[in-house]
Amino acid sequence: MSRRRLNPEAEAASARAKMHKKPKFRLSFVALPYCVYALIFVVVPMVLVLVYSFFYHYENGGSFGFTWEFFARFFNFSDPVYMQVLWRSVWIALVSTLICLVIGYPMAYILSRMKPRIRGIVSFLFVLPMWMNFLLRTYAWMTILENTGILNTALQAIGLTDKPIQFMYSTGSVIFGNVYNFLPFMILPIYNTLIKLDGSMVEASGDLGASFGQTFRRVIFPLSLPGVSSGIMMTFMPALTTFIVSRLLGGSKISLIGDTIEKQFLSTGDYGFGSALSVILMVLTLLAMAVMGKYEKEQSATGGLLM
Repeated sequence: MSRRRLNPEAEAASARAKMHKKPKFRLSFVALPYCVYALIFVVVPMVLVLVYSFFYHYENGGSFGFTWEFFARFFNFSDPVYMQVLWRSVWIALVSTLICLVIGYPMAYILSRMKPRIRGIVSFLFVLPMWMNFLLRTYAWMTILENTGILNTALQAIGLTDKPIQFMYSTGSVIFGNVYNFLPFMILPIYNTLIKLDGSMVEASGDLGASFGQTFRRVIFPLSLPGVSSGIMMTFMPALTTFIVSRLLGGSKISLIGDTIEKQFLSTGDYGFGSALSVILMVLTLLAMAVMGKYEKEQSATGGLLM
């Protein structure tokens, strides 16, 4: 008795179904180490931070219980020292991000219009400093900006000043350090968006009589907004949470939320309050990401042409 064969279309569909099943198993098996890594080094630390921020523990008495004490200490309106530190951190991060956008967008646009060979070299030069350790890059600027550094020595040598100019330990020096360290995070996302821009739309705008300014305002910039929003997020978040730049270039005069959190864990040993500050910063970061995510969805729904 001959076996009944399926028609070719059914056999092809069955073969495709079998092919689709195998990769799912393989991918899940390959992803297992990454899931374990994320569980141990991401989920567990976050749970510990949440536990420390909402529960008190006294080693001598052995007591343990739920408390709002650490958050109440932060939201102390009679002495809002920690809220002022957070506001100072947000303000410096916003200014740093704005400066990175003003500098980074033209650089990304010029880079996207270069010839491929030159573009590759310039892109490499932008990425090259990021291969060096973040701490070493900041220390390098300390040797340049300090009173006996290269910049002050050069200015006195050519007679522009008779005494050292105080570049270090100010809000401006912290903003400068943020811009220097995080500027590539603004340039690269915008560049990746501009390089994929459909040139025919720009040409069509010119053919219809639009000037370069009108083309940029109505076509190029709206279509590059996804890269701009990604660059803002990638610049604002590290600028908000950094403590290396403020500690080295700002000294003890400029204290940001990152410095405060570090001191609670490493200096005072107040894990509960340090964890509460971390949770507040985490919530603020998630809110910023949610706002930018909603904005990106609106841009995608309207095709980016809002201007």
